[in-house]
Amino acid sequence: MESVRPRRSVLFMPGVNARAMEKARELPADGLVFDLEDSVPPDAKVAARTQIAAAIARGGYGRREKILRVNGSATQWHRDDLAFGATLPVDAVLLPKVNSDEDARAASDALDAAGAPGHLAIWCMIETPLGVLAAAPIAGASPRLAALVAGTEDLAKDLRARPRPDRLPFLAALEICVLAARAHGLVPLDAVYPDFADGEGFAAQCRQGRDLGFAGKTLIHPSQIAPANAAFGPSADELAQARRIVAAFEAAAQGDRAVAALDGKMIEKLHVDEARRLLALADAIASLHAP
Repeated sequence: MESVRPRRSVLFMPGVNARAMEKARELPADGLVFDLEDSVPPDAKVAARTQIAAAIARGGYGRREKILRVNGSATQWHRDDLAFGATLPVDAVLLPKVNSDEDARAASDALDAAGAPGHLAIWCMIETPLGVLAAAPIAGASPRLAALVAGTEDLAKDLRARPRPDRLPFLAALEICVLAARAHGLVPLDAVYPDFADGEGFAAQCRQGRDLGFAGKTLIHPSQIAPANAAFGPSADELAQARRIVAAFEAAAQGDRAVAALDGKMIEKLHVDEARRLLALADAIASLHAP
């Protein structure tokens, strides 16, 4: 079953940017990705590992989820990155450009061989045509799998698709990512929005992502955290309605009724389950960011 752990906002930080990793200690993101891949030049990969290890050892990130993005399986750094991640006190390792379930299993086996603890999760980026077509097998590849992360920047290049505000060229891929994740009890996370100066466009994409079923969004700039948290977290109105739904159903159950009525609509167990999930998510958010 999917965890209620909040993942509304997951911020990428370059592993060579000490200032970004320092600033992240004060940011209200739910998750932080310490990146060894695209944001780190080839001649700085080893130095980035050292800087990431030092930043995490210093602590101060609170209860935020910590994720290490490694370099892809086709690169010379992949195996060493996985070995590094196996010993790092992080919550997950993020694999880029996962094309098959074999890719995910190989990474899981490498983490096992490096002595990674059982709780270290794997997140897989679905950002290539092969990855999209294999999303379901990837999601079921290993017990370590915890999340699928959509990536539309690389996918756009491979598809030769033209960017559009409505993301029409990627809707099928995004929906497949959500379907595969939900079918296997994983968390689906939406792709980054690279134009961090476009607040209106970002907010619209967040709303679309939530409508599609994503649990949160990956981010490239701190300014995107608050809008993502608002879009993917339950609103005050949603929580008030959730409490009314639970109360109505519990009152009906006291009268030995399997369904309830609220505002002229029938309330069944499936509605109550969703209401309780929202309430649990709100509690988890409050706990995550409590002083």
